[in-house]
Amino acid sequence: MSKRLIVTADDFGRSVEVNAAVEDAHVNGILTSASLMVTEAATADAVARAKRLPRLGVGLHVTLVDGIPALPPAAIPALVGPDGRFGRDLVNKGTRIFLDREAQRQAREEMRAQFERFAATGLRPSHVDFHHHYHQHPTLFAMVLDLAVEFGALGIRIPWEPPLASIAARGDRIGRRLFNGLAYAPLCGWMRARAKAAGLVVNDRSFGLNDSGEMDLARVASFLDHLPEGLSEIYCHPATGHWGVRPMPSHYQVSAEYRALIDPSNRARVRDRGITLVSFAQAAAEA
Repeated sequence: MSKRLIVTADDFGRSVEVNAAVEDAHVNGILTSASLMVTEAATADAVARAKRLPRLGVGLHVTLVDGIPALPPAAIPALVGPDGRFGRDLVNKGTRIFLDREAQRQAREEMRAQFERFAATGLRPSHVDFHHHYHQHPTLFAMVLDLAVEFGALGIRIPWEPPLASIAARGDRIGRRLFNGLAYAPLCGWMRARAKAAGLVVNDRSFGLNDSGEMDLARVASFLDHLPEGLSEIYCHPATGHWGVRPMPSHYQVSAEYRALIDPSNRARVRDRGITLVSFAQAAAEA
């Protein structure tokens, strides 16, 4: 086996600062993929940049929490708050979607609307993933697999970070890394099997789950130094700086994450450790 690596920026389209970091990190760094939010203020700018970056794998970043819906709020009352937006109540919303058929119908229609918006850009979805990894919800995952196949997506993220590899790379947050890795292993194994049966490419593992918003130079370097064989993903939230409208959490080190992707030392690590950079689309073509 060889070491293949997808490096993904989430929240593409959320702001021009994110989009500028994605473009530069792809052209001059190690970024291979970006996950597009189709309802945000800078979506059109992101699509224009993507169309001049033919090797950038652009996927759909489905949003059902902490974001803006594609459908009118009146059409999805079970999913939105009084302000007409998706809140961050992941547990309560997840319970309602699991138990309530009407909430399930609304979630399915909202996801379809986001897939349709992506299709309208003229881009082919390299992959699908979810804001806050919400596709770990079994009901939503079953729905999104059907949509991914229908709309021609090539891959889907499996948000699982192997605890031993994560600890070997970082040597900190040992309890968190162990708990998250062990707790989510059965669910992510089920997701992986379902996705493969549907014909989608899946990553073997994803690094950054325990360090979200903190994927700075040292963290990215450590994961590159300890990258296992197979198809891995490093995901992050790069931007050239923070912004005013719907910003990232203030503790997210967005500019440090951007610099980590373009730093010459990390580009050299990729080369010297025999790592092949790919997108989900490129991994599918090689399968």
